[in-house]
Amino acid sequence: MKRLTSFLISSILLFSAACDNTSKTAVTAPDAGEVPASPAAQTTQAAKEDAQSELRRRQLNSDIRAREERNLITGGDTDRAAADLASEVRSKLEANIPGSALTVNATKDGTVTVTGTVSQEDQLAKIEPLTKEIKGVKKVIVKAKTIPPKS
Repeated sequence: MKRLTSFLISSILLFSAACDNTSKTAVTAPDAGEVPASPAAQTTQAAKEDAQSELRRRQLNSDIRAREERNLITGGDTDRAAADLASEVRSKLEANIPGSALTVNATKDGTVTVTGTVSQEDQLAKIEPLTKEIKGVKKVIVKAKTIPPKS
């Protein structure tokens, strides 16, 4: 019995020593103290175009429809969490108002507040109707402003 106990303890110590590198989540992740390099301008532009693409817009809208259907089936639409409501509104706005910098806050009673900036007046006008398309939104407060993009 003593041999088994000492074997188990030494195995645990050996395993914990081998797993000591907890600061990284992946081999390619930077160390905790290391400052990551900024991505190249071309990479940043490609990521921005991908985020605003028609395919991404369709994916986000499909995700929103799936959440709505799941809520209808499970009965979760009657008592929605504020974080879930805010997440859905944020996805809807991201998909349909490209280039915006909006922040969404929701309360349990269905009030959604949208703050931030958009680049055009017509985008500002889209915020309230798009937000009201999400089931559970009862009131929309728009505190966003129009700021034209820098040339």
